[in-house]
Amino acid sequence: MSFSSEVKAECCQIRFDRRSLAIAECYGILLYCNTFRASEIRIITACPDFAERLPRLFRKAFSVSFDQVPPEDAAGKRSFCIRDHEKILRILDSFGTDEKSLLSHHVNLGILEEEGCPEAFVRGAFLAGGSVTDPEKRFHLELATSHRSVCGEMRSILLELELEPKEASRGAHALLYFKKADQISDFLARVGAQVSSMHIITAKVEKEMRNTVTRQINCDSANADKTVSAAIRQNEAIRKVLKRDGMDALPEPLRDAALLRLANPEASLSDLALLSNPPVTKSCLSHRLNKIISLAGEEES
Repeated sequence: MSFSSEVKAECCQIRFDRRSLAIAECYGILLYCNTFRASEIRIITACPDFAERLPRLFRKAFSVSFDQVPPEDAAGKRSFCIRDHEKILRILDSFGTDEKSLLSHHVNLGILEEEGCPEAFVRGAFLAGGSVTDPEKRFHLELATSHRSVCGEMRSILLELELEPKEASRGAHALLYFKKADQISDFLARVGAQVSSMHIITAKVEKEMRNTVTRQINCDSANADKTVSAAIRQNEAIRKVLKRDGMDALPEPLRDAALLRLANPEASLSDLALLSNPPVTKSCLSHRLNKIISLAGEEES
């Protein structure tokens, strides 16, 4: 089962004790489903939990049954259909609309005035026309409808719920989407998928931890490379000076630094500073080795 189906399955566990909640959820479903016309209502879903919820939801909201339902052992996509004109009129009447209003869909906000109804409406829209990507891959949640006016009105509803989606288009569909983990988590919490909401936050924290570890490893690797390169350069410079002038030609501080480096060819400056006798700072040791590098360069020039 995909993560999106798991989220929808969790949403389908929410009870609709009040008829107003059932109507609000059905309203979202119909405005985001495959077909919502005066001649036909068709809802297609691949989510078995949503398919099981639909008939009960429509009975509670409208006291109607579907004219066509998938067989009990159906797998894959399941189709629910209503073509009976009287049933469709009863549904429209519940929304305070008529057949003419279906020529240009709009959201009747009066249906969503009771407590919990805006959330139920958004939940229905998500069940019918929404999807959310597995957070282990990336963060993305979207709602898609073929009714552009509904998309704009849905955005206003989401803003009232303190959710801020982005808008886009894909073919004939208008989209609202979220790409930030916190926003997706808040959306899922609003529609009642609390467990999935926490899953998003957990995935975000784990990704941030992995990214932090990766950055630290890369930083440590880069620093190690710099340490090795610097040590090689210092050793080469010391050998050039020794070959040309001999060790005794170096002042005592430089001679001590050279001997220390030759005895510990791969050590970092911090480690060499700790090994120095008498002790010196890392900066002091770096200055002495750079002086030897400079002396070696004078030979080449």
